[in-house]
Amino acid sequence: MGTRLGDWIDERSSWREGWSRVFLARIPRVSWGHTLGAATLISIVVLMVTGLLLTVYYVASPTDAHQSVQYVTNVVPLGWLIRGLHHWAASALVVLAIAHLIRVIAHGAYKYPREFTWYSGIALLLLVFAFGVTGSLLPWDQRAYWATQVRIEIFATVPLIGDWFARFIQGGEELSGLTLSRFYAAHVWLLPLLLVGLLWTHLRLVVRHGISASPRERRGPRRRMWHR
Repeated sequence: MGTRLGDWIDERSSWREGWSRVFLARIPRVSWGHTLGAATLISIVVLMVTGLLLTVYYVASPTDAHQSVQYVTNVVPLGWLIRGLHHWAASALVVLAIAHLIRVIAHGAYKYPREFTWYSGIALLLLVFAFGVTGSLLPWDQRAYWATQVRIEIFATVPLIGDWFARFIQGGEELSGLTLSRFYAAHVWLLPLLLVGLLWTHLRLVVRHGISASPRERRGPRRRMWHR
């Protein structure tokens, strides 16, 4: 019964081909450094799940944002665990993404034919930083407020578009409740949509070109020279 159902679905979706390409593909001998990409993906999944749970109670309002965060932490069953996982997964994501970038550079995995994989990875890294900037304001406490104020002042120093960009992201001349609403919308809707699209593209390219071997593996084993 299971085989017939699998065959019926495979004739219409070719799922077995996709399964083989992803889970049964041959990979080169890898080290612990090659697991950084998978660890980064796991951090993203944890952030998505915990972030979705946090939105159930969070209120994007200057008068209620901080109280809603405190309510999640102190009143909601296991709310402290959900918020803690979200916080530490966000920190781990930044560290893992940068470490993954360093591993790719060290192994030359950005070269032919993986240039587009590299470009999509850089775009994902920039999205990670954008998530950090937008998410840091959401607790709406003194630390979040002044840290965001400093970042906006830094953005304002960008030549030509700095002043306009600073006014746009904060919704006016100063940081206000409109800034909180825009950061929340970007953090929960805009950036996740971009993340899913880029992540799908990045993983598809990884499956297409495979995992890059280390430079030592590409060169092959050393031949021992014997002298008489």
